[in-house]
Amino acid sequence: MKVGVIGAGTWGSAFALHLARLGLPTRLWVREKEVYTELRQSRENATFLPGFTFPPNVSFFRDARRMSAMPDILFIAVPAQFLRSVFSEIADGLSPRQVVVSLTKGIEERSLKRITEVMTDVMAGRPAPRFAVLSGPSFAREVAEKHPTAVVIAAGSADVARLVQTLVSNANLRAYASSDVAGVELSGAMKNIIAIAAGISDALRYGHNSRAALMTRGVVEMTRLGVKLGAKRETFHGLAGIGDLVLTCTARVSRNYHVGHELGKGRPLGEILEEMKTVAEGVATTVSVRHLARREGVEMPICEEVYRVLYEGKNPRDSIRDLMQRALKAEA
Repeated sequence: MKVGVIGAGTWGSAFALHLARLGLPTRLWVREKEVYTELRQSRENATFLPGFTFPPNVSFFRDARRMSAMPDILFIAVPAQFLRSVFSEIADGLSPRQVVVSLTKGIEERSLKRITEVMTDVMAGRPAPRFAVLSGPSFAREVAEKHPTAVVIAAGSADVARLVQTLVSNANLRAYASSDVAGVELSGAMKNIIAIAAGISDALRYGHNSRAALMTRGVVEMTRLGVKLGAKRETFHGLAGIGDLVLTCTARVSRNYHVGHELGKGRPLGEILEEMKTVAEGVATTVSVRHLARREGVEMPICEEVYRVLYEGKNPRDSIRDLMQRALKAEA
């Protein structure tokens, strides 16, 4: 079995390292010329994953189309807003014998489509590979450090889900299978918005009560929209939903939590993003989810307030106040 990873950012690099440790011949596509050069010279991605050396069974590529035609299973670790253009580069070289697994957590802003929907769009009129998605509470560096991690693999075909599940699982990473592709993708994207809110709350020193309320009501909002879009309710109570939400809302190393925390300290969004080497998907996802919620007539007050803080310059304290003073209602 040959595998490949498109994208040598933090998560793509960590996952390629995990695959290589399984003994699989692994190909890694690198967009940045300087990262490719350092990988060829030192076999270390000092820019995005410092401190780890790739074993000899990892090879590095700059030609995405040539590289992507080789693996039996191809993992895509490209930020959501760039995925369509990158996937379009490799589409002609893909075949139905291959499985393409999304590692990306986001929603395309322009089309409001999930990642596997974007890839299906790109493959229109071509023989398409089989698609799957991997998500769950999985910080890249902790996977690279071999900390026990659990994820979920979702695919429309049970055979494809089991294939990927069996391939990636070992003593350090345990994968569960799911048939709910929509639920896994939507929960993985939406939890980043709640993580921004949690970072804001912590920066304002509102304490554990406030964060617990945001997380709990955040799951309600995620589930509400997800079910309306055809996802299964129980998915939001599993690894891709609550599991990933807990991780991103409670750890300072979370990129989305970091954005919220800096906003809560009064810093402008542009300045925060400019100093980050990696993408905080929740910033763009907030726009997409707001449009989806309005289109579907779904109430998502936390997401709405995060949007106003991010894009309308609303004072975070005013957003918390407005959330707390909404009309009272039953919980269920």
